[in-house]
Amino acid sequence: MNNIQYAQIYLNAMDLIYQQEALTRDIEGNESQIMPAGYGEFKVAKVDVSGLGDFERNVGYAKGSGKFTWETIKMQKERSIELRVDRLENGEALDKAFSAMCSELTRTKVIPEVDAARVANIFGYEGIKTIGEKITTAQEVIKALRTAANYMDNAEVPAENRILWINTNLLSLIEDMNTYESKAVLNKFSVIKPFPERRFYTDITLNDGTESFGYVPATGAHIGNFIVFHKGAVVAKTAQFMKYFTPDEDQTADDHVMQYRNNSLFAYIFENKLEGVYGSYNTDTVSTETEETDNQEEGGTE
Repeated sequence: MNNIQYAQIYLNAMDLIYQQEALTRDIEGNESQIMPAGYGEFKVAKVDVSGLGDFERNVGYAKGSGKFTWETIKMQKERSIELRVDRLENGEALDKAFSAMCSELTRTKVIPEVDAARVANIFGYEGIKTIGEKITTAQEVIKALRTAANYMDNAEVPAENRILWINTNLLSLIEDMNTYESKAVLNKFSVIKPFPERRFYTDITLNDGTESFGYVPATGAHIGNFIVFHKGAVVAKTAQFMKYFTPDEDQTADDHVMQYRNNSLFAYIFENKLEGVYGSYNTDTVSTETEETDNQEEGGTE
C-alpha cells in the first residue's frame, strides 16, 4: 500500500471524527451553498429578488429582477502541523501509535479550534445583533432567549429551522427548572446544542506554532452566552489536506510522517440574512492567564 492510499485512509478517518464531534457542523455548507473556487477561495451562492410593484392594465407587470450569483470569498486562515513517529516506536506500539496520534489530533486539537474560530467569527461579524449581558439565573436565561426570539420574529425570520448554540452552564440552569417554565421558549428552536466555554469565546488568537500551538482567547474576549441563528443564514467550510510518508520515504529521519493542513472560511453570513443571527455574551472579560488551551492536558473533547 503506497503513501497516497495511507493518507486517504487517515484523512477519511479524520473526516468521520470531524463530522461526528464538530459542534459547529450545523453551518457546514453543502454544494448548493458553497463550493471550491481555486486556491484559497470559495464561491458562495447568493440569491436576491425584487419586491412587488403595481399591476397596471395598460402596462402589465412591474418589471423586477431576480439574481442568482456565485460570490468569490477568500478563505480566512490556513493551519498546519507535521507529526512524526519513529519506525521502531510505532512497531513497539503494535503499529497503532501513528493512527492513534492522527485521531487525537483531530479530536482534541483540530475540532475544538475550528469550532472556536467559527464561533468567534460569528460574534465578531459586522451587522449582526449582539448584546452583552450578565446571566446568572435560569429565569434570566429564559428572558434573554425570549428577547432573541422576539427580535427574529419582528424581523420576520422564519420560525422553522432556528438553531440555538448555548453555553453549557446556562443550558444546565434551564434543565434544572420546572419544564413548563422553559418549554415555551425552548420549543422555538429546532436544534439546541450546548457548547463548552473553551469553544465559545467572542474572540480568539490562533497561535502560529513557533512558540505555542492551538488557540487562546484574545485580550478583551468574552465568553458567549448563546448564539441563535436561522439555518442557511450562516455558512462555513473547512477543507482538509493530508500527506503521509513511510519511514522509507522520510528523507530526514526514520519516521512515519503525517503532514496535515486545513484552509477555512470560518463564517460567512449572507447580507440579506444578517437579522437571522443573534448573539449574547457575558459582560465579564476572560482571564487569558488561565485559558491556555493547547498547553493543558486534555482528557477528551469537551
